[in-house]
Amino acid sequence: MRRRTSLLLAGVLVVASGCGLQSGSPMVDAVKPGSIGQGEPLEGADLTVTSKEFTEQLILGAIMGIAFQAAGADVLDRTGIQGSIGAREAVKNGDADGMYEYTGTAWITYQGNSEPIPDPKKQWEAVRDADLKNGLTWLPPSSLNNTYALAMNQANFKKYGTKTLSDVAALSKKDPGAVTLCVESEFANRADGLPGMEKAYGMSVPAKNITQMDTGIIYTQVKKGSCTYGEVFTTDGRIKSMNLVVMQDDKKFFPNYNVAPEINTKALKKWPAIAEVLDPVTRKLNNNVAQTLNARVDVDGEDPHQVALDWMKQEGFVKSG
Repeated sequence: MRRRTSLLLAGVLVVASGCGLQSGSPMVDAVKPGSIGQGEPLEGADLTVTSKEFTEQLILGAIMGIAFQAAGADVLDRTGIQGSIGAREAVKNGDADGMYEYTGTAWITYQGNSEPIPDPKKQWEAVRDADLKNGLTWLPPSSLNNTYALAMNQANFKKYGTKTLSDVAALSKKDPGAVTLCVESEFANRADGLPGMEKAYGMSVPAKNITQMDTGIIYTQVKKGSCTYGEVFTTDGRIKSMNLVVMQDDKKFFPNYNVAPEINTKALKKWPAIAEVLDPVTRKLNNNVAQTLNARVDVDGEDPHQVALDWMKQEGFVKSG
């Protein structure tokens, strides 16, 4: 998965070569304080924001940078680093001051744990505590949870009426032919993907009912009804644009991938107002917001930074300067 384990080697190479960290351009948004940044508590600060390279991360990186600018900081934009490790290492070693990261990625990919923590708050607390020794401080998380799910189109929802993964398991026993799946190859083989989900929910989908394909194709195939259920990411904009129905993970099997600010501890000690500037913004982020903003980029073709700026103004966090 993009934010989990893919391109880790590429991320290491980015760090090793410095490629991607030497580049960057100043953010020059004409913004002033709205509901955040009053009194410009970051005036005099030179802060660098980073992100991974996929749509949601580019938007989140821009949101962080715009918030810092409104609070008076000069901001360098180094978003879009390839790979999961590259952006984190930039924050860790001080090449960047902050990014929005996923709790599940840190817990499993960076901190080496195999078992996720079902409770989102406890997952965040465990990640926060473990990363303190790495010179990283995790600020309070959002409810935005970019994890796995199964989704179906409206016609199949009306036909089968499943709302939870337990419902899907029941349907697979009652009518095995009804449950056909479109999934990525990684999801088909990961312990926290299809094999684990089947075990947790007591379902056994025949191999002939499972088709492996690239992520983007899954959404179109599910919309067409070529498969009853498709593996999706819960914050993907195509869920909303294609009017898909997401099955609730009622046994809380899938790991929590809640977004939270990951800040270089030295930078936070120098500029403690970072926390108060970001907190209201982070609290406003949720899956619905993410789906809407991601769709503007992935479906409508808009620029991630502009989408972030529009949202920050719409929510009243910043005003035009």
